[in-house]
Amino acid sequence: MVHILGLNAYHGDSSACLVTDGVLVAAAEEERFRRIKHWAGFPAQAIAYCLEAGGIALKDVTHVAINRDPRARLGRKIAYALLHRPSLGLVAERLRNARKWRGIETELDNAFPDARFSGTVHHVEHHLCHLASAFLISPFERASVVSIDGFGDFSSAAWGLGQGQALTVEGRVMFPHSLGIFYEAITRYLGFPHYGDEYKVMGLAPYGVPTRLDDMRRIVRVARDGTFALDLRYFRHHTERVNYEWSGGAPSGGRLFTPALEELLGPARPPDAPLEDRHRDIARSAQAMFEEAVFTLYRVLHGRHGTDNIALAGGCGFNSVANGRLYGQTPYRRCYVQAAAGDAGGAVGAAFEIWRRTGGARRFVMDHAHWGPEYADEAVRAALAGRAREIEASGCRPERISDEGALCGRVARAIADGKIVGWFQGRMEWGPRALGNRSILADPRRADMKDVLNRKIKRREGFRPFAPSVLREEAPSWFETDDDVPFMTQVFQIRPEKRERIPAVCHVDGSGRLQTVARSANPRYHRLISSFAAETGVPMVLNTSFNENEPVVCTPEQALDCFLRTKMDVLALGDYLLTRTET
Repeated sequence: MVHILGLNAYHGDSSACLVTDGVLVAAAEEERFRRIKHWAGFPAQAIAYCLEAGGIALKDVTHVAINRDPRARLGRKIAYALLHRPSLGLVAERLRNARKWRGIETELDNAFPDARFSGTVHHVEHHLCHLASAFLISPFERASVVSIDGFGDFSSAAWGLGQGQALTVEGRVMFPHSLGIFYEAITRYLGFPHYGDEYKVMGLAPYGVPTRLDDMRRIVRVARDGTFALDLRYFRHHTERVNYEWSGGAPSGGRLFTPALEELLGPARPPDAPLEDRHRDIARSAQAMFEEAVFTLYRVLHGRHGTDNIALAGGCGFNSVANGRLYGQTPYRRCYVQAAAGDAGGAVGAAFEIWRRTGGARRFVMDHAHWGPEYADEAVRAALAGRAREIEASGCRPERISDEGALCGRVARAIADGKIVGWFQGRMEWGPRALGNRSILADPRRADMKDVLNRKIKRREGFRPFAPSVLREEAPSWFETDDDVPFMTQVFQIRPEKRERIPAVCHVDGSGRLQTVARSANPRYHRLISSFAAETGVPMVLNTSFNENEPVVCTPEQALDCFLRTKMDVLALGDYLLTRTET
């Protein structure tokens, strides 16, 4: 058997996966074990989990595939350094990172001293890993494939054609030009300082008007061939070191923009300052600029490739608003974005690219995201026993309901009664989204539910929308676009006549970032939503991640801890149900 361990390390969202004979066995982000958002070190605990899930030891691994190649475009890097003379801090940082990548074998030996690795280490170019993660596990036989992010291996975007076993890279955008850097700089300018806060700009954008689009076109120039370039007067990343700092929560990033950006758009918003209409308009204008750039590229690729399928990856693949508008703005008719489109997913791309290179045939499609740890009934019972006094003090008594239909019926009635439910089932999700196994669920019909959730649990900005999980077979009746969206990566318009029925998941522009739930992919979650539909006539529930300003919960103990310290009403922990008498 061929066991391939895929890694994303020394970068935000470090992760590991295991592919055995061309089939994904396990995948997880290190943050879920370390309990530090976007953990950026060596993913030792995620590796240990993947090996355990596969029933193997490190000595059994045939290949280790890493989604970074320090040698890629080395000549370009040297030429750029000589020509532009970036700061010594920036150069030193890049050299330190390169040394880390070259020391992977030592890291593995230190982390697993009793099972020495004797296989082959492969460094796979960053954007090739993204492209592989988009196409090689997609349902498509032929598709355009695009990767766009901040940077990796001296480029910020790559695109090409996937066909059968072949994956051809046709073009790139090179450092220092980057749509990801553009969007991140605007995110920082708008006062959102943390790594990954770009989704807040997406959530804010519908409240504004694109009055500053002409200014955005000065910042980003889009060519007819689909390439794009930044006006570097507005950016610092190419000449100075821009640090990210971990301080117990999500990492915070430094200023990516120069004073010239404030001269163009006005003063940047401090993180604690109120949001004004001009901030909303800038968010909307930045989103419009991003869409203008990517849709230009997509149209060029469609004309070149003549296929109606497109697969997306890279951090910008998480721009679910743009993904949802893709069908209306381009000729493509099917889009695939895997569950971890960002850097974590590069681990999967690296592993499947090595499987492809070594002659392995495509035989796996990622149609669900449940690749993380799961916990047997005994582990749940042990967690409950360990917190028995606190559970009793909270007014709860665990009740075991072994009949799945009865459990789903009880939970559906609680949601319909306005209760907030923690839903912990099966294997943890791969990627940043809770998709029905580590979720907090609520009634989408209640107009006040966003405020209730923010007050009781999430404590986040009021403008940010919550997402609906909808039965796949019912999606066309509620959304204007009919498509498979298993990973919550596309935003579609809710049908106008249905919007008033589900105000808690309907954004200000009438859209919803839906997850379609197929019975084959998640039978228990599908049954729960079906039970809620039988109670209410609405075939969806509000779904948000099971956490409180922390990584999504992984273990039963973490789920219990989150339940007990917040004002959640009900916890479904496997077959066990805990209901508070008072909240």
